[in-house]
Amino acid sequence: MFVVINNMETKILENIIKDQKREIERKFKEEKILKREYVNYTRKFLEYPNILAILGVRRGGKSIFSLLLSKQFERGKEKAAYINFDDERLIWAKTEDLNKILQVFYGLYGDVKLIILDEVQNIEGWELFANRLRRTKKVIITGSNSRLLSGELATHLTGRYIDHLLYPFSFRETLDFKPDIGLTEDNAKIRKKLQEYIEGSGFPEYRKFGSEIISRIYRDIISKDCINRYKIRDEETFRELANYLISNFSGEFTYSKLSRVFGIKDVHTTKNYVSYIRDAFLIVVLERFSPKLKQQVIAPKKVYAVDQGLCNFISFKLSKNQGKIFENIVCIDLLREKSVNSHVGVYYWKDHQGREVDFVVKEKSKIKELIQVCYDIEDLETKEREINALIRAGEELRCNNLTVVTDDYEAEETTENQKTKRKIRFIPLWRWLLREKLSDTITPILR
Repeated sequence: MFVVINNMETKILENIIKDQKREIERKFKEEKILKREYVNYTRKFLEYPNILAILGVRRGGKSIFSLLLSKQFERGKEKAAYINFDDERLIWAKTEDLNKILQVFYGLYGDVKLIILDEVQNIEGWELFANRLRRTKKVIITGSNSRLLSGELATHLTGRYIDHLLYPFSFRETLDFKPDIGLTEDNAKIRKKLQEYIEGSGFPEYRKFGSEIISRIYRDIISKDCINRYKIRDEETFRELANYLISNFSGEFTYSKLSRVFGIKDVHTTKNYVSYIRDAFLIVVLERFSPKLKQQVIAPKKVYAVDQGLCNFISFKLSKNQGKIFENIVCIDLLREKSVNSHVGVYYWKDHQGREVDFVVKEKSKIKELIQVCYDIEDLETKEREINALIRAGEELRCNNLTVVTDDYEAEETTENQKTKRKIRFIPLWRWLLREKLSDTITPILR
């Protein structure tokens, strides 16, 4: 009887794996698969006997990214196998079933060299299996929770895994032509494409299904990756808090204020709620820059949505603030660069007089750049306020690389005060987003 049940389970697994493979083949044949940045960057990690972990928001493109990597791997005539655990037919799968899956792979493909375990966090105790697998195979895992690489995995794999944080499509990735920014015609096309991107979303499925899919993805993440995962009892308050943070994109918050607004008695509960939303990659939180760590910890934080589609289609704000959406897009693009350079840190700056700079980009111990996002630069009062804050921050942080990202204004201006003369570069958002990206020669960091 035991053998029969085992054979039945093996047959079920085999059918699921075959179905998933056919769906992948159909997708690559019938749909336009956009190229992703940093595929070449992450591909070289497979040269080492380490696990490559692709992390990011649910439905943000991790599966296709890992499959793009596997296709490059297969060009070298090596065989790859794939299984997606975010499949309702695998809800019964347990740790002991992982070896059966490996056997099915061998039966279907022969000597497999690369194995992709998609959304592997759905299988409790997967860490030891992955650790054993990596000794003889190339292993890619994907996950939609940042805690995937904590606990057991961190203990067993110290120095033996490399993680890459994948965000939804950047503006560069959505362009369907290689622009020549010296051509007026191409510039017009770029601006048109950018406006579509600003008003839309970088989630891959938005291109097929429109705004409704963003709402569905958001609901799934809140339910599956937050409420169900952490067994949250007060679901209503949690959902309201999540909606508030998304609606407050590009804005400051404190845990104590959130506790008061939502009537949460223990501020630690509020911190946990925010961390759950953050760990599911729905939001990112920036610290206020300070050379004193204590000041950095106690200062208000700034929250951004992982994709502007959440700002457009989930936010409760009655009128869209174009400047805030610009700021959100710039923030996420800076974090894309951070994902391939662990020496980079992104913060915001604010002094006791309320002067604020949107982004402080730090590389190792040096402040590399100060960036202000100003949509309405033609308003003289606004321009003066933004520039004064930028100059003050430049003096305090000893940084001369000052940038203002604008809607369409481009120039280089020199400002003078009693102490110093500073140059400020004004650059349109479209040109800033098409700037040269980080080199693929960055050395990977083993965790």
